Amino acid sequence: MSLVLDFSGKVVAVTGGGRGVGRGVVEAFLDAGAEVEFCGRSEPESLPERAGRTARFCAVDVRDAAQNEAWIADLVQRHGRLDVLVNNVGGSPFGRFEEGSARYFQAVTEINFLSAAVAMRAAFGPLRVTSGSVINITSISARRPSPGTAVYGAAKAALESLTRSLGVEWAPEVRVNAVSSGLVHTESAAGHYGTSTQYEQVARTIPRGRMASPRELGDVCVMLASPLSAHVTGAVLAVDGGGEWPAFLAHTPNADIVRQADRATTNGGATS
Repeated sequence: MSLVLDFSGKVVAVTGGGRGVGRGVVEAFLDAGAEVEFCGRSEPESLPERAGRTARFCAVDVRDAAQNEAWIADLVQRHGRLDVLVNNVGGSPFGRFEEGSARYFQAVTEINFLSAAVAMRAAFGPLRVTSGSVINITSISARRPSPGTAVYGAAKAALESLTRSLGVEWAPEVRVNAVSSGLVHTESAAGHYGTSTQYEQVARTIPRGRMASPRELGDVCVMLASPLSAHVTGAVLAVDGGGEWPAFLAHTPNADIVRQADRATTNGGATS
């Protein structure tokens, strides 16, 4: 049987869809034919548009439970349905754990875990009607040490745990999955990782020799929300280009294996 990823007539909600990974998710669902709504604290300079359909923006601070819930309720009322919720909002500044305040810990947890939990609770009823799905964007920081962003990693680990639990609790009516993102080339990536040389050095730590594009994360979200993944729930799918090269390999007789990443990056990165 041939399956086409056609989301015509479907309604998709994305938190934090104005830039970076969220923008890639919005564009991927637009290309699949969906009606897409996204939220954020400030409206982007341009709204994603495909084939006469423009993604609709709503100003929402998802850390505020009342705003978060009202956004979901409003879009469901206007469209009469909800098929997919993508919880993408997240992030954290870099800083030593012992220097963080209790308020800082709370804020990082709110944006990276509690906001998604509130949105999922608000969306459950409408998603149940459409046999829809939730996709949570998490991070490799949830499963490996995250020095400098320890609370962020812990919050994303909590979100992955919630994903697995709700994948069972809400089955068979609503599917709940997560996309665990590795390093992504976003608008701020070069500045975040330092100079262009430092950026390239970081990219070489990825087996595929480059960072992901936001659209690559978006395409995986479309796949997980589609009939191709009809029996997938409670899963955490890593989209990280193979993760990270084990550090010890660089100091063994097999170091040439690691150097393949250098060659891949120098030659423009691995092919898709």
